[in-house]
Amino acid sequence: MKVLVINCGSSSLKYQLMNPETREVYAKGLCERIGIEGSKMEYEVPARDYEIKVEKPMPTHKEALELVINAITDKENGVIASVEEVEAIGHRVVHGGETFAKSVLITDEVMKAIEANNELAPLHNPANLMGVRTCMSLMPGKPNVAVFDTAFHQTMPAEAFMYALPYEDYTELKVRKYGFHGTSHLYVSETMREIMGNPEHSKIIVCHLGNGASVSAVMDGKSVDTSMGLTPLQGLMMGTRCGDIDPAAVLFIKNKRGLTDREMDNRLNKESGILGVFGKSSDCRDMENAVAEGDARAKLAEDMFIYRIKSYVGAYAAVMGGVDAICFAGGIGENASGIRERVIESLGFIGAKIDKEVNSVRKKGNVKLSTDDSRVLVYKIPTNEELVIARDTYRIVTEK
Repeated sequence: MKVLVINCGSSSLKYQLMNPETREVYAKGLCERIGIEGSKMEYEVPARDYEIKVEKPMPTHKEALELVINAITDKENGVIASVEEVEAIGHRVVHGGETFAKSVLITDEVMKAIEANNELAPLHNPANLMGVRTCMSLMPGKPNVAVFDTAFHQTMPAEAFMYALPYEDYTELKVRKYGFHGTSHLYVSETMREIMGNPEHSKIIVCHLGNGASVSAVMDGKSVDTSMGLTPLQGLMMGTRCGDIDPAAVLFIKNKRGLTDREMDNRLNKESGILGVFGKSSDCRDMENAVAEGDARAKLAEDMFIYRIKSYVGAYAAVMGGVDAICFAGGIGENASGIRERVIESLGFIGAKIDKEVNSVRKKGNVKLSTDDSRVLVYKIPTNEELVIARDTYRIVTEK
């Protein structure tokens, strides 16, 4: 089966055409700056090592998706003869609230239910829905499936997802921890369980570290806690997000600086984190280079980043009553060997040991990083969220 995976942002559209059964990726790419001057599309055919960038106006997601369809059906460089070969479309949807604990076939009722959660993800859900409507318009009759970032974490117990606020804030406003990066945490933890031989009982901590970062505690294949909350702002220090903070500090800064709600939100989400402390960049690579050059603020930012990670890993080991495996994923988790080493070296008290030589060599695929005498398995597992979306889409459209 050929499944088209779509991930729509407010001004972007990521796509992959793949076979979820064989994991083969026929084509993939990205449309950027939709509705903005300088729009461009990246298109890649991995099997032929073919790659091209096309600069063309894309006023809306409709024009972007039309470019994608034209590319994958192109007579010379396409991968299918016609769009009829696309059998289903899987969509990443950021927020499913409490409504969706699993992926679903998209119907009119599902669309309305997703819209009802727009307040919880005002920057993401409307863009995700736009992608769904565009696909339905350009490829009528094709089944569309919604795969939610929040769904995997719906197994959290109430003591983990509730905030200690007046109870009516939960019952009336649905204010609670939801968690994100669900497809990544699901893929990485499932892969780790497979490596372990699919044991009946397992305690796995997944560190998805990228510009956005989160940690999850996965017990027996189910999420029991995660670091992100009502929004992706809670938890770890990230590229530009502050992570955990005293709520009173937010009010104090807002009032002292005379900021509007929107300005304060922007400060917390886009001007904080590594960027806020380091001051020069939100990119972990820039931070690490500056640390090597003796930049004191870069060193502080790195120390804070690592401190938050090990704090959550330690907390989740306590939550689960131990840990069998710690997994690193995401751009930083997969590539920043120095950060991985410092995190694991700080966790010697739970018996985790890292093989420095193996950790320092960049290898593709799943890599065991722990020493043979480590009481905790440590792995680097490149995430594959698109495969999760494609597999769920395949499963749902072939169910009888």
